[in-house]
Amino acid sequence: MKLIRLAAAVLNQTPLDWRGNRARIGAAIDQARAQGASVLCLPELGISGYGCEDTFQSPNTLHHALEALLDLLPRTRGMVVSFGLPLRVRNGIYNVAALAVDGRLQGFVGKQHLAGDGIHYEPRWFKPWPAGVHDTVLVAGQPVPVGDLAFDIGGVRFGFEICEDAWVATRPGIRLARHGVDVILNPSASHFAFGKIAVRQRFVLEGSRAFACSYVYANLLGNEAGRAIYDGEAMIATAGRLVALGPRFSYAEHRVTSAVVDVDLTRLEQARRTAFQPHLGSDPGRIVVPDFPWPECPPESRPPEAPAWETSPCLKEEEFARAVPLALFDYLRKSRSRGFVISLSGGADSAAIACLVGLMVRFGAAELGIDGLRARLGLPADTPADSRERALERALTRALLTTVYQATANSGRITRAAARAVAEAVGAEHHEFDVSPLHAGYVDLVSKALGRPLSWGEDDLALQNIQARVRSPGAWMLANVKGALLLSTSNRSEAAVGYATMDGDTSGGLAPIAGIDKAWLRHWLVWLEREGPHGLAPVPALAAVNAQAPTAELRPADRAQTDEDDLMPYPLLDAIERAAIRDKRSPIEVFRLVRPAFPDLDPAQLGRWIERFFRLWCRNQWKRERYAPSFHLDDENLDPKTWCRFPILNGGFELELEDLRAWIASPPPAG
Repeated sequence: MKLIRLAAAVLNQTPLDWRGNRARIGAAIDQARAQGASVLCLPELGISGYGCEDTFQSPNTLHHALEALLDLLPRTRGMVVSFGLPLRVRNGIYNVAALAVDGRLQGFVGKQHLAGDGIHYEPRWFKPWPAGVHDTVLVAGQPVPVGDLAFDIGGVRFGFEICEDAWVATRPGIRLARHGVDVILNPSASHFAFGKIAVRQRFVLEGSRAFACSYVYANLLGNEAGRAIYDGEAMIATAGRLVALGPRFSYAEHRVTSAVVDVDLTRLEQARRTAFQPHLGSDPGRIVVPDFPWPECPPESRPPEAPAWETSPCLKEEEFARAVPLALFDYLRKSRSRGFVISLSGGADSAAIACLVGLMVRFGAAELGIDGLRARLGLPADTPADSRERALERALTRALLTTVYQATANSGRITRAAARAVAEAVGAEHHEFDVSPLHAGYVDLVSKALGRPLSWGEDDLALQNIQARVRSPGAWMLANVKGALLLSTSNRSEAAVGYATMDGDTSGGLAPIAGIDKAWLRHWLVWLEREGPHGLAPVPALAAVNAQAPTAELRPADRAQTDEDDLMPYPLLDAIERAAIRDKRSPIEVFRLVRPAFPDLDPAQLGRWIERFFRLWCRNQWKRERYAPSFHLDDENLDPKTWCRFPILNGGFELELEDLRAWIASPPPAG
């Protein structure tokens, strides 16, 4: 019986934070050692940070990454530890995992399949390492193996699949299995998306089953570089069975998950399989063979237990309630801001963001304690008169979150009351401004310049936009005075069609919900009002928000303005966006795809709405180019810097829309 304790560490790193990243890695090694682990897998590019972008090409980045690795080697005495870093080999830059054994560097394994879809641009910086090729590279004057390697460490064989390597059909594990590998380490930087955990668990479990080995998966944690969120998933599986599962969305700087595996049992599984055909013959240089005395390891039987929320029927709602608050927490502290400011309109978008900030405090305090949370945020200790837990949370929320309701003549009592109720519910410092004089002043200024009064009949759009824009300076000033970050309240549905006032409601340094569609966001707010995240109370005050039809509230009240009257029903808008933008469908294809989901719509009206979407999409790319950074949350995004590129100046799909109109007027016969 050959028992080994394997460990996966998740790290909340920051690109180019050489001291901080090194310290967190060192602390994770110490924690793994304290758990009795002999093997530790750290995340992909954990030394440099995954999100270094074009600075991966900088000699300075490569120098500091290698220097940090050499400094960390002594911490690995008595252990086997993998590190992630960029490495130059013959003037190509590679994404590699370095393996240290008992304090000595034994080799580098190059990532073979680079992520180049969605938010990923790895081929811009790295070369894919060719399968079956190995070489040497000089490190501190000594030759070190590099390439498609495996390691025979004290009689136990190890190999690597680095993140994307495991997501492809020709994954390296297929070849590693033929070399009799006992353990596969997977250092990853796999960004969060709704439901993605199920995919990861499938390839970890299937890899351990198909290759008859033990499999260790270690992901990054938190908001590393600004846009991508990492859930900090850690998994260990053996022969198709999950034996350890770490918690996700932790507020800790690092976490270590470990489990004991039996190497003899996975070898027995390989021997039993008639389909298993080991690689015979020599392969000089492919297998690195360092000595290592494996310590005695007692057996354990501790089945992994997922937190209750992970098995909730409302998993997407739970994930959103955890992913965005963690991302806000990291953005706040890494940007060295001293809080958040929100222009709270009484509508769904700003209310959702206020609640997400409140959840940040509640989840952070639950894990770290109030004092620990304050320390992580760089806030001084506080001793309020009321020391009850919820009172402490509310006091901290008030210190971190400032909201302001900014009324014009077109604002109503309902939205004012809703904004006040939400601010009170989350514990924000709340203010109310009357910006009507500012609005009137600009209208008068332009009217005099033009020599005529402005009217709703002739100047509707300008009169709407100026109201949104006069709200920007006061919110920005509050943020400046407090050293806080102004949060923009735009959502993805509005971004798709430009239904936002540039330099008005788009004002801010971060757009937390610009990656989520409006229809689902409204659904989430109802869930938060009535149910809420597991272990926390719901927010009944949201009833005042959820009862309203979404409205920009920029026209006079007698015009009864609503978003959906201005645009189209939000569920339809989101369905059109997914088909047209995510799936790259033509207008006719969009019509055919969305029609079955909305059978009661008149075909001509549906066609007009599809045409409206395409025209607004094409007209408003310049706005999307100027949006504040947003979080990536699912399998689509409109961020032109990381996901969806589109020309600012374009032909507007004129020919395709002509085809759509003709097709609706004379549809082809069914069948």
